[in-house]
Amino acid sequence: MRLLVTGGCGFIGSAFVRLVLLERPGWRVVNFDKLTYAASPESLTEIEGNRDYGFVRGDVVDRPALDEVLRREGIEAVVHLAAESHVDRSILGPQVFVQTNVLGTSVVLEAALAASVRRVLVASTDEVYGSAEPGVFFDEEAPLLPSSPYSASKASADLMAQAFGRTYGLDVVTVRSTNNYGPWQHPEKLIPLAIARALRGEPIPIYGDGGQRRDWLHVEDNARALLAALEVGRAGAVYNVGAGAERENLEIVRSLLRLLARDDSLLRFVADRPGHDRRYGVDARRAQVELDWRPRRELEPALEETVRWYEQNRAWWEPLLTASPAERFASEWERRRVASKAGR
Repeated sequence: MRLLVTGGCGFIGSAFVRLVLLERPGWRVVNFDKLTYAASPESLTEIEGNRDYGFVRGDVVDRPALDEVLRREGIEAVVHLAAESHVDRSILGPQVFVQTNVLGTSVVLEAALAASVRRVLVASTDEVYGSAEPGVFFDEEAPLLPSSPYSASKASADLMAQAFGRTYGLDVVTVRSTNNYGPWQHPEKLIPLAIARALRGEPIPIYGDGGQRRDWLHVEDNARALLAALEVGRAGAVYNVGAGAERENLEIVRSLLRLLARDDSLLRFVADRPGHDRRYGVDARRAQVELDWRPRRELEPALEETVRWYEQNRAWWEPLLTASPAERFASEWERRRVASKAGR
């Protein structure tokens, strides 16, 4: 297999690249990445020098660059992981999310179609379904009701991928996964942010009452689901991928504090963000049956392992930790509200 991975220096992308090169010897993997603020080339240092790995710096909206790498490398399949992914940032500046997640996906699909690529795998999110009531688990046929500009851009990308399958006959598979965690995740996201703040003895911002519920999936389990979908998924199919490890955000943060021997005095409750989904819930039985996939990592021991990794790799994440996203968001959102009222 000659494989192009977009966003391969990202958190999920790098885990996927490492997995493929470890477990599919002889596959050629070309990483096409723009290297935005959230990229981490350091996460791929262990594969430097691997003759089956190549890197191209490029933007997914750049059609000529994609055409060139697809042609030169004789790419047979594309795993499309490149995306802007932070909800707070999407609320404050949605256009870059439309540019990368919607336009970028359409450009990748067009380039793949023109190059006669055999399959395109599109990585998506459970956030496209919107908030789920307690006890509700959305299957793949549930309507898409995104709440944020981020999730709306991902839902748009999903629909574009399905349209390319129906209109042009492109073999497209979509994977909608739940919240990921693990080593090498940028400290703007909840788990690494809480760990980093606790290690520094700094306040950990909690939106609202912290009762938002998420299903937590280790990034290595997600990478395995992506690989299974690439290899044996049905053309045109959508697969929900979840770990069945639903927890409240506040419960997760308190678990991290216990692992770090810190107490609740570090918790700082801040105003909730607008449109914040209360709960996500997906039915992952299709992936379990058709892909023969199950999560391997249990939440509690994997969380402890993640904590220890961040303890041992401060030199990587500390330069990335500025003001927390929640604090920046709250400050900027209040400034905009005040400016809006003054302009009336």
